[in-house]
Amino acid sequence: MSKRDYYEVLGVSRDVDAKELKKAYRKLAMKYHPDRNPDDKDADAKFKEATEAYEILGDQQKRAAYDQYGHAGVDPNAGGGGFGGGGANFSDIFGDVFGDIFGGGGGRGGRGGPQRGSDLRYTMELSLEEAVRGIEKKIRVPTLTSCETCDGSGAKPGTSPKTCGTCGGAGQVRMQQGFFSVQQTCPTCRGQGTMIEDPCNSCHGRGVKEETKTLSVKIPPGVDTGDRIRLSGEGEAGAMGGPAGDLYVQVSVKEHELFHRDGRNLYCDVPISIVDAALGGELEVPTLDGRVKLKIPAETQSGKLFRLRGKGVTPVRGGTAGDLLCRVQVETPVNLTNEQKDLLMKFQESLTGEKHSPQKKSWFEGVKRFFEDI
Repeated sequence: MSKRDYYEVLGVSRDVDAKELKKAYRKLAMKYHPDRNPDDKDADAKFKEATEAYEILGDQQKRAAYDQYGHAGVDPNAGGGGFGGGGANFSDIFGDVFGDIFGGGGGRGGRGGPQRGSDLRYTMELSLEEAVRGIEKKIRVPTLTSCETCDGSGAKPGTSPKTCGTCGGAGQVRMQQGFFSVQQTCPTCRGQGTMIEDPCNSCHGRGVKEETKTLSVKIPPGVDTGDRIRLSGEGEAGAMGGPAGDLYVQVSVKEHELFHRDGRNLYCDVPISIVDAALGGELEVPTLDGRVKLKIPAETQSGKLFRLRGKGVTPVRGGTAGDLLCRVQVETPVNLTNEQKDLLMKFQESLTGEKHSPQKKSWFEGVKRFFEDI
């Protein structure tokens, strides 16, 4: 059975340009697509007919052969590159026409070329003082850098990579299986699309070299564990001359022997004697800016918090400084002499009634209620 004229199938004139040709095919393909007409055999046939017509007329060489010789010029059995032959196939056309609808497809992906380098991460340990005040540190980072000899191309100076003869530069090859095709990475160029016939002597064709570079990192004041500092372009070099990745410096603040940080506030445990707790007093406590006086009122209980405003941390993203909260811990005396023990016994005997131990009284009342409820 003779085939219809391809221009007639698509409803276009013989001098139609590529843009209008594609528009006409897209209109027919959307109308007769099998997914829209699952039970219509005529629609399926028209869809295939339109696709075959566009596959021929959408290719300049095939269109020229068709214009000169008609169907015989593109008949695969006559040695041409007709529908389903060695040229573009259905998946190419489908991806080209419908790629913007279905998110790309079709078979021109995976092409080799410049690729961005990988990002790197470096963990930097800081003391609390360094994190709060900020500091500039030098670090040594092992990385891949672009080869200066070949400028990242991998080819010997004066030469350039050649297009892969197996995939024609696409980076992928197809195996035709009836109406569909199976796509896989080109085994010759491994998806790069190019081959290096004369590799660079410095990088042996890789385009990158392993080096250890020294970088100066400026840590802003107020950083905390988990904060990251990005150094743009300081990651691994890109492949085939592509841009370098980034280096992320991950901050980890070491534990401090005196202070514990919680956001913008600092906490500090301050031991005091039972005499200072009972009678009150004044003592020096440390801050990151030096020592300050802390007044302890009489009858202070263990665990009480005293707030020193503005003695905490100014956050890295700005704002007011936090506070230093001093938690007093009443210290029990140890290594007592017999005389000191006797004095404590006499002191204990002098504490008559419950007014001297308010917490002890409330605790025993709670215990009593607990056992009564059992």
